[in-house]
Amino acid sequence: MNARQAIKLAIDTGDAVSLPYLEDLTDADMLRRPCPGCNHINWQVGHLIAAENNMLNQMAPGSAPPLPAGFSEKYSKEAATSDDASKFCKKDELLKLHQQQRAATLAFLDKLTDEKLDAPTGVVFAPTVGSMLSLQGSHWLMHAGQWVVVRRQLGRKPLF
Repeated sequence: MNARQAIKLAIDTGDAVSLPYLEDLTDADMLRRPCPGCNHINWQVGHLIAAENNMLNQMAPGSAPPLPAGFSEKYSKEAATSDDASKFCKKDELLKLHQQQRAATLAFLDKLTDEKLDAPTGVVFAPTVGSMLSLQGSHWLMHAGQWVVVRRQLGRKPLF
């Protein structure tokens, strides 16, 4: 296994663990917060999509598919406190946007050489291209922990 394959495995693992947690949630369920002060799942998924888009464009400007007009504002820190469903995308749209962004991320990864994985990004939390790409899977896993709490609140059984 080479470095690109290991990074792809980490990204794919993030999807394999996190996406099943969303499968049986309704749009209303996606607006539930695990506890007061936490962000609801809809906002978190939008945040993950916007973050991946932003990070990919930082590494390779113009390589991420454009997000719908106003998407980043809908999923900004300022919007996170809203519980108004009309201000957010539906789950199906979010999942479609995730697939588009993820396909672009994996296509970018596939074209890289091992040497280019060491290229600096100028970002403190992900200083190399390889670390920023690896973050795409772990970022989803970090948020998925909160989704487990919501699922249990809703009476869903553990998936794993």
